Amino acid sequence: MIILYFFLAHWFLSLFAQTFFLHRYSSHKMFKLSPFAEKFFYFLTFLTQGSSFLNPRAYAIMHRMHHAYSDTEKDPHSPHFFKDVFSMMWKTKEIYNDFVRRLKEPEPEFKGNYPIWPLLDKIGDSWITRIAFGIGYTMFYVAYAPNYWYFLLLPVHYLMGPIQGALVNWCGHKYGYSNFDNGDHSKNTTPWGFIMLGELFQNNHHKYPNSPKFAKKWYEIDPTYYVMRLMDSLKIIQLRKK
Repeated sequence: MIILYFFLAHWFLSLFAQTFFLHRYSSHKMFKLSPFAEKFFYFLTFLTQGSSFLNPRAYAIMHRMHHAYSDTEKDPHSPHFFKDVFSMMWKTKEIYNDFVRRLKEPEPEFKGNYPIWPLLDKIGDSWITRIAFGIGYTMFYVAYAPNYWYFLLLPVHYLMGPIQGALVNWCGHKYGYSNFDNGDHSKNTTPWGFIMLGELFQNNHHKYPNSPKFAKKWYEIDPTYYVMRLMDSLKIIQLRKK
């Protein structure tokens, strides 16, 4: 059971870092953080995403492009221009790498107002760091996996951040229902947001991109929002809107 606990802990901690820090903070600035808190959550994102650490600047730029060009040919990851999720992920990786390595500059409206920590970005994007995390995950499985079938979970650990992003962008723009006509293909995949911590309320989010609460109907549940409300009450963050 320890392997399943480890997998679930890695899944939800990595996903929380992605939705809370990379998406709702770095991309949209839905709340304010003190300089210390920003560094804390920056490091937490690096630690929990591990071998699949996503650069906050590159993530924010691409996500802002996604909103501006949702489900058009200029959208960096619309599922409607790819034959499968793997080709979408590969194209997204190429665009992401261009921004990480500063090989391409974004349009002016997508630049600025995102956190940058050059040293941690360099460490997180290093293949030495990524391989070291991968070895760590593997050794944990060697020590605790009751049989070799559990090793099939290891690729998810290695690519956790991109896999979670691909699930959101593929499913959130193909499957489910719509509360609003946004002029794109965004969907709310299910009315329960627990497995993806609210990220699959894409239709709601595209309608109100700066709202920290992704759930809009009484039967929809965005668990990350309630964690943010608690953090706001404890003065860890300051929500822009409530």
